[in-house]
Amino acid sequence: MKFAVLLAATAMTFALPAAAQEADPIAAVEAESERTSRVAREIWELAELGYLETQSSGLLVDELQREGFSIQPGVAGIPTAFVAEWGSGGPVIGLLAEFDALPGINQSTSPNRDPIEGKHAGHACGHNLFGAGSLTAAIAIRNWLEATGTPGRVRLYGTPAEEGGSGKVYMTRAGLFDDADFVIDWHPADRNSAASRMSLANRSGKFRFRGVSAHAAGAPERGRSALDGVEAMNMMVNMMREHTSMDTRIHYVITEGGAAPNVVPDFAEVFYYVRHSDADEVRALWPRLEAAAKGAAMGTGTDVDWEIIHGNNPTLPLESLQRMMTDKLNQLEPIEYTAEELAWAREIRESFGDDAPELSQAREVEQFEVKTGYGSTDVGDVSRAVPTVSVRTATWVPGTAAHSWQAVAASGHSYGAKGTQQAAKAMILAAVELYTNPQLREQAKAEFIAERGEGYEYQSLLGDRDPPLDYRR
Repeated sequence: MKFAVLLAATAMTFALPAAAQEADPIAAVEAESERTSRVAREIWELAELGYLETQSSGLLVDELQREGFSIQPGVAGIPTAFVAEWGSGGPVIGLLAEFDALPGINQSTSPNRDPIEGKHAGHACGHNLFGAGSLTAAIAIRNWLEATGTPGRVRLYGTPAEEGGSGKVYMTRAGLFDDADFVIDWHPADRNSAASRMSLANRSGKFRFRGVSAHAAGAPERGRSALDGVEAMNMMVNMMREHTSMDTRIHYVITEGGAAPNVVPDFAEVFYYVRHSDADEVRALWPRLEAAAKGAAMGTGTDVDWEIIHGNNPTLPLESLQRMMTDKLNQLEPIEYTAEELAWAREIRESFGDDAPELSQAREVEQFEVKTGYGSTDVGDVSRAVPTVSVRTATWVPGTAAHSWQAVAASGHSYGAKGTQQAAKAMILAAVELYTNPQLREQAKAEFIAERGEGYEYQSLLGDRDPPLDYRR
């Protein structure tokens, strides 16, 4: 009976005149479903890496220009970053749109492991969905503002290189969020949640050792191995872990260590991440890494220098806004999947083992809670410049980990596109609430000021360096 009522309601929605649909926030998003799927798939196919997302960024800009948005391209010294805006007056509500892929992983939309030959990157964090969903929400909000005559501006921030490039930090540092009243952020996930989630602060850097090459067997005494420098540093940092606080996370990869065992390598590089829930603790830990690098160079007869690549502050969640977003998620009808989509999802689920969550989790909304996550995001810096509210929706099969082949598959599939539409609906409902509820706006801004603390001054973990536009080349 409920299904029949839903069908009738859906039929009535699409029988409404276009202007009436645009005045209904949910209908305004539903009207953009084809665009959501098309744009998400095109960006998924492109799978462009951080600061190299020329076509992906251009696709979003083209769609926005056709809908009457004004565009500021190449902001904050980043060719693929942009700000798009429509409307007049206030409040000014911004949405974030990511579109960078991850290197070293790819997958078709098959529910079984199926790498695509010759493709060296994939949307394993769903940023193709992120960009498409925020685009849909921005256009739907624009249509709602126009249809209802509500004063206000909607702004879409094209934010490149979230994966290790900290694009939003440079945009924050450039003051691009200073005149926004609120920002709405979302992320693909395997569940629906608007938990008040704080992320970890994060700083990364590349440590580059330089030695002297020689024949490893014929003249080893002439060589000074840059790889020895890297390995000595790694050993000292690994011993350092015993003497750090519980929240500390340190991880690294050797990005270059030589090409042949019989040649003493004269160059080697190791790429480090340091994370903690407190940005000041990251700042305190970092000199200890630098000291380990200096000691390693001294002990191996090599030279070392380093470059900070990215740095993110922890997110600053606001309980008033996250509870509001939880309410909006609960107002939405659960996602409906076709028989083919469910069969596909069941095959994906089999790759997780017997303890995988039930597929029904994708239709549920998690209860509100306050938590700390162990990832990091450059949304943290945005959230310290302007009150920010975040939401996650089930674009991936329950049990899917980010940065996995299963996430790539779902991010290119209709299953992921449906979760993206759900995110766009939650975002427009939150935007409508913020445009029309001055009491909530005042409450959230007061909470924001209190949470940042008296005399707060924004500091990035990047210092004054320029965006590393070539970090993925």
